[in-house]
Amino acid sequence: MASARRIGAPDAKNRKALVDAAEQLMIAEGYAAVTSRRVAERAGLKPQLVHYYFRTMDDLFLEVFRRYADLGMEAHRRALESPQPLWALWRFGINPAASRLTMEMAALANHRKVLRAEMARYAEDFREQQRQVFVTALERHGVLPDEVPPIVWSILLTGLSTVVMMGEALGVTAGHAETLALVERYLTSMEGEPLPDGDDSAHQWRIEQSAPLAPEFSATTTPSTASMQ
Repeated sequence: MASARRIGAPDAKNRKALVDAAEQLMIAEGYAAVTSRRVAERAGLKPQLVHYYFRTMDDLFLEVFRRYADLGMEAHRRALESPQPLWALWRFGINPAASRLTMEMAALANHRKVLRAEMARYAEDFREQQRQVFVTALERHGVLPDEVPPIVWSILLTGLSTVVMMGEALGVTAGHAETLALVERYLTSMEGEPLPDGDDSAHQWRIEQSAPLAPEFSATTTPSTASMQ
């Protein structure tokens, strides 16, 4: 009976380099560019090492997504514990740094069932975090949940930010400034003018993750229409 093929240690330096390379290729050229040869070439490693650390390309794609999602979930959690959680949620959603990789992951998930299932699992957790924050925020500001349930507020806010950022990535900006201004007027009426982000901004998660391989990414922390024009 043949023994199972050995897989490299999950904390190995080469493994991280391969994940970094795969992520950067997705951002720069799209998921179709992520082949074992291209990943190894970008990481400066031999092609056979890709399958030493990852049995299949699905395993590599899953690792890219999980790292990205775990960092995002933690940053999202910190943001929602801030003094202005609704502003923090909005800032998190209009982070341009995350939109390109998110779009590529979503497109790839159409062809990879295992990735689609994993993305759905994270999305449910993500939405529940948001729902809990809206429950607290709406109660604090005297908004009756019977009129608009907290989960609906969550979907409206995150849906708007998703549409705006996907449009920006495609070069479509019609109506964006007006939408941002409307949302920000509403947030100001609820939580006041946005406080400075400080060092724990949720948007820094993409900078921290991708700086070695993606210097072109500079996530904004300014919830202003000026940054989008």
